[in-house]
Amino acid sequence: MTQLLVTTTENIPGHPYEVIGEVFGLTTQSKNLVRNIGAGLKGLVGGEIKDYTKMLEESRDVAVNRLRYNASAMGADAVVMMRFDTGSISQDMQSVAAYGTAVRFITEDLTTDNA
Repeated sequence: MTQLLVTTTENIPGHPYEVIGEVFGLTTQSKNLVRNIGAGLKGLVGGEIKDYTKMLEESRDVAVNRLRYNASAMGADAVVMMRFDTGSISQDMQSVAAYGTAVRFITEDLTTDNA
């Protein structure tokens, strides 16, 4: 699969498009014991919990890749208005959703003869 354009903007300059529909990419990750121990220790002294940050970055990448795959399966050329949503399912699980609008570029027919 080629890298599908994903943008947070509504318009793509120079590319008129038609809307195909909603598209999503979802993932849920669980925290592991090592990360929980490290987070507990870091919680005592404060600061960034790098293992959790890494887990969320990986989750974001998985969600966007799934969004691209789903949009491609719908015949899309791009996804506009992409957003993220995250949430805790339980104390040990985090979900990430990437969502947006799948679109197909419109190519103008320049062969039409107006004569």
